[in-house]
Amino acid sequence: MSTAAELFVRCLENEGVEYIFGIPGEENLDVMDALLDSSIQFITVRHEQGAAFMADVYGRLTGRAGVCLATLGPGATNLVTGFADANMDRAPIIGIAGQGATTRMHKESHQVLDLVSLFKPISKYSTEILEPDIVPEIVRKAFKDAEAEKPGGAFISFPENIAEMEVAENVQPLKVQSALPPHPAQEKIIQAAEVISNAKYPIIMAGNGVVRSRACKSLINFAENLNIPATQTFMAKGCIPFSHPLSLGTVGLQAHDYVACGFDRADVVICVGFDMVEYHPHLWHPNSDKKIIHIDQRYAEVDAHYILETGVIGDIGESLDRIVALATPQSSAETSSLREVIVNELDDYAADDSFPLKPQRILYDTRKVMADDDILISDVGAHKMWIARLYRCMQPNTCIISNGFASMGIGVPGALAAKLAHPEKNVMTITGDAGFLMNSQEIETALRYEIPFVIMIWRDNEYGLIKWHQQRRFERTGFISFNNPDFVKYAESFGAKGYRVEQAGELIPTLERAFSDKTVVVVEVPVDYSENMKLTEKLGKLVCLI
Repeated sequence: MSTAAELFVRCLENEGVEYIFGIPGEENLDVMDALLDSSIQFITVRHEQGAAFMADVYGRLTGRAGVCLATLGPGATNLVTGFADANMDRAPIIGIAGQGATTRMHKESHQVLDLVSLFKPISKYSTEILEPDIVPEIVRKAFKDAEAEKPGGAFISFPENIAEMEVAENVQPLKVQSALPPHPAQEKIIQAAEVISNAKYPIIMAGNGVVRSRACKSLINFAENLNIPATQTFMAKGCIPFSHPLSLGTVGLQAHDYVACGFDRADVVICVGFDMVEYHPHLWHPNSDKKIIHIDQRYAEVDAHYILETGVIGDIGESLDRIVALATPQSSAETSSLREVIVNELDDYAADDSFPLKPQRILYDTRKVMADDDILISDVGAHKMWIARLYRCMQPNTCIISNGFASMGIGVPGALAAKLAHPEKNVMTITGDAGFLMNSQEIETALRYEIPFVIMIWRDNEYGLIKWHQQRRFERTGFISFNNPDFVKYAESFGAKGYRVEQAGELIPTLERAFSDKTVVVVEVPVDYSENMKLTEKLGKLVCLI
């Protein structure tokens, strides 16, 4: 005979779980004990939010559900932010929390909350194990829902008295099964091909769904064969290499950016794997005057600015390949002038030696140090906007940006998870001085498990993104300044290494040294965020010439 906790762990093994990120507690003692005899590696973190962010990024990079675990009450509530981030960013995640015994859940009781109801609005599936024999069904359903398109969160509450109950020997983990995406309807393929063939200025907007469905090669083939320029959202960066002549870079900035000129001119917008949380249609389709083609595995969200000419639902790669076979190519993409402006914006700062460093120079040098398949994790802040616009991404899933829930604090735990998922690659997080201190304690976790990565901190001693918004809206600022520790000494106090860049020419050799150190390294870079308002002014005067 085995306990429900032991069966639960066997079910996790059956799902192929390699890591669980979390913190042990009184109400998950039976599960923790069962993990001692498991092939699953438990990563003991320093805060449950960090555990959820680790599971978030691990799930996004691998396509397999990342798993995080906490105890009841405050342990479970600490998971919420990272769990919600994964759910809204379409990353598969399983959240598990211990719970008080069912014998005390009907009344006021120490640390007991209705966790199922708490997680229900931020998950695809939220449930509680109330009988030991149903463990296999619950675990299988949780993983199936979390990993099915569009992926997201599944939460399991595990009461302590259920966890210690015995189960019959014939109760075993269930067979792992997943459905294949449906074939797109031929009628819709024909409709899409006709709209594209009759378009004068079509443009492609690739979203996160293209990366999730591993359809980037089909997308590139689609753009090339039909000679249509392509953009990509923050979370689809790299799906079309920035170096590709049809690439117009990244969309998602709320201001009218250069790439928006392509949307202004377009008469047909081909949205492929597009998630509306990435870039709301009212920003790129304010007049609702363009024909929209929706190509995805799921039907389109309802929105007044996203009324479809046609929708092609099914396997994204197959949809693109079949449309290409029927559609008439464009005679000319006419992207050279707009692409030249986008390329030159970053090149113009390559030799800018001013200090503090400008965001453009930092990203230019970072790209020179990072290989095409190395992974950059962006935390959330003003730096995220610069990374999204200017970091030249060549491959999918090599620049991870949270842009659904967009929570600060994802950088350090996200980098740890990325290195676990891809130990053969260099991993760096770029974070602000605000976001860094939200989960910097996970440096100790990384050192304990010997997981090396580089943390680049853009220091400005302010909530820089909020200052940017205040300046744009009110032309004055307030409540955004703070002080920082000595980041070099802070890193060294953990046993990590720390470097401070004190002139522009030091950045590349400092980053190269940081990666060669093969440990956790903090690199502090003072940043000149006066460029934020300069960009706002420049984009405000932007006149589209194409």
